[in-house]
Amino acid sequence: MSKYIEIARELSERITHKTYPPNSYLPSENELCKEFDASRDTVRKALNLLADRKSILKEKGKGSKVLPVDIVTFPASGLISFKELAMRSPQTIETDVIRFGLTDDPYILEKLTMPEGSKALEIYRIRSYDGERIIEDRDYLNPEVIPGMTPEIAQDSLYQYIEQVLGKPIGFARKEITVEPASEFDQEHLDLKGGNLLVIVRSLTYLEDATLFEYTESRHRTDKFKFLDFSRRERL
Repeated sequence: MSKYIEIARELSERITHKTYPPNSYLPSENELCKEFDASRDTVRKALNLLADRKSILKEKGKGSKVLPVDIVTFPASGLISFKELAMRSPQTIETDVIRFGLTDDPYILEKLTMPEGSKALEIYRIRSYDGERIIEDRDYLNPEVIPGMTPEIAQDSLYQYIEQVLGKPIGFARKEITVEPASEFDQEHLDLKGGNLLVIVRSLTYLEDATLFEYTESRHRTDKFKFLDFSRRERL
């Protein structure tokens, strides 16, 4: 792990545990360099990461102010694996595979355009941020397109296996975002903190050659996430 990510995670943990409370300031760059035995460039990269994650606000001439916001930013329009997102995050992120097997659910087969009588691979994973279970990913794969999947691979990274081991570049995805009531299954496996709504991102993901290989339902706790998009005006 890069030194700046280690520093960012340590500072993030201190912010979470109110060592640095909201609206206070982090130690100066010089102080952080001494504490972590790191260069100024490394410390600045760590602080920039925290600023990108909306954990701090860098104020010119004052320092890095701790923000009273507990939100994980997730790119809605981008196509990034959870492992890649976790590597950029200052939080401690863990994955737990809670279901791995085959399904002949007609709804799933229709989504994946698989013929009746075939079976899709079904993978359920719980994502925890700093010990809180806040994301439930339900992934369905066409095993004819993506062979050789195992629980160990699912625990690590589906996309890394697909691109680096199978040699199949991932191209694009179509996404739908809704807000819906949590099911009993959601309530059992997520720490909902009394809430009963989830942000659900449904995705159809394709390889570069336009082969559909995955249907995903990613279920997010509403108070922890905001979805970012970039739009450019098109003039007719």
